[in-house]
This record gives sequence, C-alpha cells and structure tokens, in this order.
Amino acid sequence: MNNGTTSSPPAPRRLIELVESAAARHPEAVALETPGEAPLTYRELMAAVDRLAHHIVAQHGPVPSRIGLIGTKCARTYAAYLAVLKLGATVVPVSHAAPAGRLRAIAEAADLSLVLTDNTAGPAAALAEGSRCRTVGIPDLDHAPGGDGFSRPADAPAPQRTAYILFTSGSTGRPKGVPVSHANALSFVTHNIARYRAGPGDRMSQNFDFAFDVSVFDLFVAWGSGATLVAPSAQDLMHPVRWVNSTALTHWTSVPSAVTTALGLGELTPGCMPSLRMSLFLGEQLTVEQAEAWHAATPGGELENVYGPTELTVYVSAYRLPERTEEWPATANRTVPIGHVYPHLESVVVTEGREADEGELCVRGPQRFDGYLDPKDNAGRFLTSGDAGFVPLTAGVPGPADWYRTGDLVRRDPEGMLTHLGRLDSQVKIRGHRVEPAEIEGALRRHEELTDAVVLAVEGRVGSLDLVAYYTGGDVTSRDLRGHLSALLPSYMIPRRFTRLDAFPLNGNGKIDRRALARPSDQSGEASS
Repeated sequence: MNNGTTSSPPAPRRLIELVESAAARHPEAVALETPGEAPLTYRELMAAVDRLAHHIVAQHGPVPSRIGLIGTKCARTYAAYLAVLKLGATVVPVSHAAPAGRLRAIAEAADLSLVLTDNTAGPAAALAEGSRCRTVGIPDLDHAPGGDGFSRPADAPAPQRTAYILFTSGSTGRPKGVPVSHANALSFVTHNIARYRAGPGDRMSQNFDFAFDVSVFDLFVAWGSGATLVAPSAQDLMHPVRWVNSTALTHWTSVPSAVTTALGLGELTPGCMPSLRMSLFLGEQLTVEQAEAWHAATPGGELENVYGPTELTVYVSAYRLPERTEEWPATANRTVPIGHVYPHLESVVVTEGREADEGELCVRGPQRFDGYLDPKDNAGRFLTSGDAGFVPLTAGVPGPADWYRTGDLVRRDPEGMLTHLGRLDSQVKIRGHRVEPAEIEGALRRHEELTDAVVLAVEGRVGSLDLVAYYTGGDVTSRDLRGHLSALLPSYMIPRRFTRLDAFPLNGNGKIDRRALARPSDQSGEASS
C-alpha cells in the first residue's frame, strides 16, 4: 500500500556504500582526475572497482582480512583502494616513498599476506624479499580482467569493523598501527560533507599521500558527495597557485607550509586564485601571516584552520576565519585558533587530573578509535574519569566513556574556543607528518660510528619546524648520515642539519640538556639538503 510517502535510502554502514550511493545519484559526473590520464566518471570508476575486485580474488583466492596498498596518485591506485573496501577487507596504505625497513616493519605489525602495488619493481619488490607478503600488481584499468557488477561478500563487515589502518611514528622506535572503523570514518566524513556543502561541480584537491590520514577527508568527502577529486603531480605541488588555476579547484586542503612555498616563489599575490571557495589548513600551526597571505589570494573564498590526530579520525575541530581580517582573533603565539570541537564529540582540557582552561586536550565520541593495533601502545594514552578526577588508563581496553589523550597543549577561552600551544611530549609535526624524534635517534644510533644521538625540532628560516641532529662518536659526514637514515626512514624524517659533539651538555639531574642544545648559538653544523 502506498501512503504517499517515500522512504529514505538506508544510511551507509561502510565507506564503500557511501561512495556507491553517490555514484548511483551522479553516474556521469566526473569522479577523478589524475595527472596524464583521462578523467573517470563515477560510473567508470565503480566499474573499474568491480573489475579490480575480480582481479584480486583471481590472483589471491580467499580475501585476507587486511590488504596493503602501495601506490602513486594514478587511477589504478584509487580504484584499488575502493576495491579492497568492496571486498570487505581492511586497507593498509603504505607510502610508496617509505624505505624497505619501514615497509617490512609495517607489514609485520599488520600481519599482511597481500600487498597491491602499481609498481611491482619498486618498494613492493623490496618488501616481498624480506617478508612473507605476496605482492600483486594493479593492472591498467582498461585491461583488468573480470566483469562488471561485482557483488560484495555475504559476510560484509559491520560498521564497527576496521576500514583502514594507518601507521604513525612511534616513540618506541617502531611504527604504531591506528585501526579506524567504518563507523569512525563515516561519522567524520558525513559531518564534513555537510559542513563544507560538498557536491557535484565541486573540485577538491588531493594533496596528501594515501598513508597520511587527511587523504581520508580528500577521498571520501569528495566521493561521498558527488564532487570531483583532483590529484596533482609532483611538479604541481611545487607550484600550488599554478595548479589551482589550471584545474579550477574549488576546495583546497594542505599543510600551511604550502603557503610558505607559494610565497617563496613570489606566486601568492592578491586575488591570484579566484576559483577557490574553501581552503583548509592542518598538520602544523597556521600562522597569522600565512593565513593573511592565502586569504588575500582567494577573494570571496573562506579559510579554515582544522585540527586532529589520526586516532580521532583525521580532525575534530575547526576555526573559520572571518571575512574581515580586522575581526580575526589575536593569540599570544600569533597562530590561528583551532576552533571548537565538533558538536557530535565531547572534549575536556585536563591539567594534573582536573579540568582546566589550559592543559592537554582529551576527546571522546564516535570518531575516537578503539585502541592501537598493538594493545601495549594503549597504556597511558586514555583517561578515565570519576570522583578522583581524570586518571590514566594503564591496562585493559578503552571503553566508549574513556577519553583519548591527544598530547597537545591547548588554551580554551570562555566561549570554548581552542588555541593550540604545542606538544606536551617531544612529538612534533614536520610538513604535516607526525614525527617522534626518538625514532630518528634510534635510527641514528644504528650507525656503527655513532655513540649516541639527539634530534630536536627547531624553528626554521621560513617559520616552519626543521629537524636537527646532534651526535657523539666518529666524525661522520652529513652525506653518510643522510644516506644511512634514507634507508630506514621517510624523507620528512631526515634532519636538515647534523652536528658532532664531543659530549652532550647535561642538566642538574645528569640528563641531556636539550634546551641547551636548542639554543641558536649551538645550531651550527653541516646542513643536509
């Protein structure tokens, strides 16, 4: 019986269902543009996903619960990402620029038996040599075997199943796996589709590596809304203004250092990017000077500073700057506030176990992950609250009521506005990547000529942070040290400068005095560039 009402389609329970829904609504809209390749409509993209799903099954047989993905920004890699999700597996993106040692560490931690790659002769070959992983090349989309209309497995995962696992830098010297569920990701993505009014006709940048969590925003806010995802080439990233104008981008997302790059090239002039309607910056503190320059370059566009760690599913707060610069808030450190935490999440600022106006930001809610891949990494990373205040959770599995400790020092004003003041621990952001200096120190100590090493993040010449290394032991050249680290760490973790010392300065407690090392007078040494 028809009562005159139309039932709404069921809400997506998995990321792939969100994309399929958009593709059904906008089959002929352009879904993806990649460098040097023909654009793909949503109909063409989803047909390619079906064919790749067939290919994976044909090549591997039973689908493993987790599948690694190593690829560049080509159509094959994007389609393979979705094909893994369609198969009901967890996708584990690994940077194509990661050295072999890191690849093997991630493959072991994630227990990977299958890795998809767009280049079987590249990093994946080194991975296959040193692990039990089997690598399968992603075929050209026009030649992928199998038919269209692939059906997902009958036992497709529930929303609480893991959608993807990303690996962050770990203080123990090994990467930490962060599993994010479909429910976590959908909570984030659906909120941001509405927040940024994304839809057909919008053209959204995809500046980030698949192994960097912001790629989840890029891919699924675009593909969940019917917008076009536009990927740059390496050359495009060196000239952001030129790329924005040549592709008529409407939405931009990047780290603030992109502003510094454009300024250094003399390309960021007032009114130079009229197509941009929304620009988001994250990963580093956004300075007022950077914001002013980008704001002037995007007449009529809006600019936001957003914040969040991988464990809370990309980001959890945002601050949209007023159109008139004279109305911008003044902060003591001349950075743009990170705004208010999303309304569907809860947050608290904690100092010494009590709520305060300044302290560590802690968050809970549907975007909070359920704990690290290795449960040992959970110790101390969550707070439980009760009559005794906020107490670190030292054992067991975190429950929904527990708070994730971001490790970020913030100040909250009476209206709930947050300003980021820095890290509570030694973890830093380098060009948007989260870095534990201890991991670099551990890699340096593996050099046979070095006795000890200390790595610091110091203010660079252009306002961003630079890594500098100090070491004791043999008189090794920076070229040698850079080559040593390049075999172990991603490029963004290679220090800019190396300095040999006869001994490290010590404080009154007999510990290495890192503050003394960080003084400008001590920052001599050979640059690694």
